Amino acid sequence: MNNQIFPCMWFDGNAKAAADFYCSVFKNSKIMDENPMVVIFELNGNKVMGLNGGPQFKFNEALSFVVNCDTQDEIDYYWGKLTADGGQESMCGWLKDKFGFSWQIVPSMIGQLMSDPAKGQRVMQAVMGMKKLDIDKLKNA
Repeated sequence: MNNQIFPCMWFDGNAKAAADFYCSVFKNSKIMDENPMVVIFELNGNKVMGLNGGPQFKFNEALSFVVNCDTQDEIDYYWGKLTADGGQESMCGWLKDKFGFSWQIVPSMIGQLMSDPAKGQRVMQAVMGMKKLDIDKLKNA
């Protein structure tokens, strides 16, 4: 596809290990192409490039991937997989994986819950007090 836009993630020599890890977490994923400098992979149909660029740049929260989840089981699955082996929980559904990349694991209906005039504020307050988001608690806020 011409003019396709996709992210490039800068790694310090471990782009292939990261791509393998991400492809193991997201079931509809695969390595598409690789060489010593670059690995191209697909996560649930989204193309990503991993670049072995060196130690000059580190990930930060200015860029994150959002994973919309329809069920609590999905939230629990992605949260557990992405925080495993050195990942770190943060607040409000955010986490960092073992490579230091930030993810937001959120219920698909979060926008709908927050836009409800009667309870949007309570939902936002509930989100602010959670690490991993809990769908039932958000619905009942």
